Amino acid sequence: MVIMFEVITIKDIKLKIGEACKLHRKLNDLSREQLAEALAVSKTTIQNIENGKNATLDNVLKVAYHFDFLKSIAKELDKVTNSEDYISLY
Repeated sequence: MVIMFEVITIKDIKLKIGEACKLHRKLNDLSREQLAEALAVSKTTIQNIENGKNATLDNVLKVAYHFDFLKSIAKELDKVTNSEDYISLY
């Protein structure tokens, strides 16, 4: 039996989160400043998230909540935690 793993790095996920943030910010016609103000974070924080740089989990979840994709994230996490196919690499 051959198990193939798709390699996804943390950097890949940071970039995907950044792309989602930027896309939804622009779809909602918000500047970085406006989004930062709405989330009570700095403009630099939004810029860092959008560029795939380090961001706190709290700030990433604020973005997800603001753009209403927190439920989607929760559903995917439920799939992972409820799966009987879970294979630990540790």
